Amino acid sequence: MSLLARCLALCLLLVLAACSDDAPPRKAMVATANTHASDAAAAILASGGSATDAAITAQLVLTLTEPQSSGIGGGLFMLHYQGSDASITTFDGREKAPLGADETLFLKSDGKPLAWPDAALGGRPVGTPGVISALWKAHQQFGKLEWASLFEPAIRLAEQGFAVSPRLHAAIANASHLDADDAAAAIYFIGDGDYDEPNVAVPVGHLLKNQPYADTLKLIAANGTDGFYKGPVAQAIVDAVRSNEVNPGLMTLADLAAYEAIERQPVCVPYRDYRVCGMGPPTSGGLTSLMILGLLEPYKLSSLDPDGLVAAHLFAQASRLAFADRNQYMADADFINVPAAGLLDRQYLRSRSRLINPVRDMGAAAPGTPPGADEESLAADAGLVEHGTSHLAIVDMDGNAVSMTMSVERAFGARITAGGFVLNNQLTDFSFAPAKAGKPVANRVQAGKRPRSSMSPSLVLNGDGSLFAVVGSPGGSRIIGYTAHALLGLIDWQMPMQRAVSRPHVINRNGRTELEDTAEEGDLAAKLNQFARLAAPLADLGHTVEVKPLTSGLHGIRILKDGHMDGGADPRREGTVVEVGE
Repeated sequence: MSLLARCLALCLLLVLAACSDDAPPRKAMVATANTHASDAAAAILASGGSATDAAITAQLVLTLTEPQSSGIGGGLFMLHYQGSDASITTFDGREKAPLGADETLFLKSDGKPLAWPDAALGGRPVGTPGVISALWKAHQQFGKLEWASLFEPAIRLAEQGFAVSPRLHAAIANASHLDADDAAAAIYFIGDGDYDEPNVAVPVGHLLKNQPYADTLKLIAANGTDGFYKGPVAQAIVDAVRSNEVNPGLMTLADLAAYEAIERQPVCVPYRDYRVCGMGPPTSGGLTSLMILGLLEPYKLSSLDPDGLVAAHLFAQASRLAFADRNQYMADADFINVPAAGLLDRQYLRSRSRLINPVRDMGAAAPGTPPGADEESLAADAGLVEHGTSHLAIVDMDGNAVSMTMSVERAFGARITAGGFVLNNQLTDFSFAPAKAGKPVANRVQAGKRPRSSMSPSLVLNGDGSLFAVVGSPGGSRIIGYTAHALLGLIDWQMPMQRAVSRPHVINRNGRTELEDTAEEGDLAAKLNQFARLAAPLADLGHTVEVKPLTSGLHGIRILKDGHMDGGADPRREGTVVEVGE
């Protein structure tokens, strides 16, 4: 090599070194409801996996370690942000009613609706699961690592076991009828003579193994969606549903084989200097949370105490108005007309916002008439039950992000298992009565229909389209309030993510105003108990107030202007945030 060539090569190396020193380090972050899931997803990110890859691994681990909340026997909604072009793609993995179901599914022989506890148990309330189809579809577009490799952490943990946490132990102990399912009893209960009772929830610290689940994962890893929707896993699901002695269901192999997750358009609105995006129907979460923001936009919230009386009152009033429209108009848009654009229309929201009395509770709000609504043809129905849910937030090293909320409906779903995983009871999210006052209910049961949800995975974009925040929560229909409250904290009060997910909750679903309190001890409890002192002032404004624990499970990530990230895991649960860096 000539002297000139050597000099040019040396100069090039120096330039590259200088660029490397000046370039900001690449970072990624994950926040989930369980440390095993967060660690597994972080390892996927560290090995070059995408946000979607990490979300798949996290869900597979959560099915094992947080089975009371979500799993492959349930459904999900996913928002994906592509950093290269600031595009958002959403995946609807919501469960579906069997093709043999109709509006009498939850009616007794006399035509009256079943009691909810009777309807929620056994095979009847199990919807065709959508998680695996949605994850597969997302991986086809945004996955970087091999599908099968994403299953290895969950398979290993299922075979080697993990220590039962206090939260999981309490969930098992409180899940009535779970031990009546022999397969579930073999996983979650002990009756080997060491205890006085035949079935005792596995204790805290017990090494829980789940070989049936590991075997299921191996089939799906090797065969893709066919490993779940066809073959022995599908047969096990159908057998568990149809042969249930307490409450047999209608699902068939044909229902499973026909299931396909749907890619839908996100719902987005400008709010302050940002653009906030959520998931559209069949969940009501995105529309309703965005309506709350739009209803509050005329108010300068940043000048108020975020945990003070005025902010709590205004939030409760906006929630009343949004829930009135939710209950009237929102359901599976493949079956009914949901006036989504009209509900988010700025002029409509401004007209509704003027109904807010700043010094007096309005009482039960009536639904409005948004542009495009068929208000005379439908009857309102609240449908407020939904508890077994989880949320995760992930940002990868390329700036892509996933906001994903997953659910089996109530804790441990229908209280039956197949293939080592819990089956959902999501069909109880339908309205049991198909009609009211002579009008059909939007969210009534129909064959192949997806029940209305409240899940609210959200993304917040800066004005230039870059990512600002990823957030969402479990919590039934309170998910909407939890998520909207966190979004206000992030945007109006510029809170760090951890503070936004930890702040005290105020909830109104067009009924009582709920204020958060807790019997626990510690710094969070002190803040919550202080917040509960707003009960008397709110009552003076006309609110009917209920002070109670409000166990959200908010998880989120915020991206600062300098590229650094901060994450938040809800202290009310056992989640963790893990940062990954090069």
